[in-house]
Amino acid sequence: MNRMKKTTIKLLKSIVIYFFLILFAILMMGPFLWLLSVSLMPGKNVFTFPPAIFPTFIDFGNYAQVWNYMDFPKYIMNTIWIAGAGVVLNVVFSCLTAYPLAVFRFKGRDLVFMLLVATMVIPAAAGMVVNYLTVKALGVMGSYLAVILPSAVTVFNVFLMRQSFMTVPMELRDSGKIDGAGEVRIWGQLMLPVVKPAVAVISLLEFQAMWNSFLWPMIVLNDTGKYPIASALSFLNGQFAYNFGWISAGTIISVIPIIVVFLFTQKYYMEGISGAVKG
Repeated sequence: MNRMKKTTIKLLKSIVIYFFLILFAILMMGPFLWLLSVSLMPGKNVFTFPPAIFPTFIDFGNYAQVWNYMDFPKYIMNTIWIAGAGVVLNVVFSCLTAYPLAVFRFKGRDLVFMLLVATMVIPAAAGMVVNYLTVKALGVMGSYLAVILPSAVTVFNVFLMRQSFMTVPMELRDSGKIDGAGEVRIWGQLMLPVVKPAVAVISLLEFQAMWNSFLWPMIVLNDTGKYPIASALSFLNGQFAYNFGWISAGTIISVIPIIVVFLFTQKYYMEGISGAVKG
């Protein structure tokens, strides 16, 4: 009898917990669901109250029209190039910076790390003027390098990789040194494979950040044909502000690649986050 009572109480607790979790998930997904609903209901007043979270009818007319108006394949390829290069540079530079901060013992190591972390409190907008002057001085204004270089490495990624490297047993590095391997080989062949989940995390975060980059590309790119997808969507907002269905459809198209990438990397993402927190 007591066992049945405990089972019933446990079941009720699970039901209550899952109810609130589902409710919280719906609240968090509310804006996205509303955007999706608007994109599937052409001609409907999007500012009615209460808002239509779920579409009352489905029509893909907005998607077909906005796809025909904008050259989505070109802008998506621009974004893939920018995001891909940004991810590669961030992974390489973040891992190279974090590795000595995690495993080497040298004077001033903690001070260097504290100074790096302290820069995270500086607003991103404050660095735009410096970044603009830098890319202009380098002579890369108007090219993809001007978009990529200011974000080639971020302090948060360095912090995350340092925490991950610190969880790796030092015996692994010592075994490589016994076999005669240099630090670069130890870093590339022994340490990096162990911290693959953390690499997946910074890759996903950087891919998302570069994919959603909006203002900076518009500042440094003179040719609108080189715009990434987020910047290109400003064309819809400027010329068709009254047709929110087009804007929502274009936004949904732009976020689909991020959702797909996250679905394929979510396992490594959770492992990397948990490993960094433990470290």
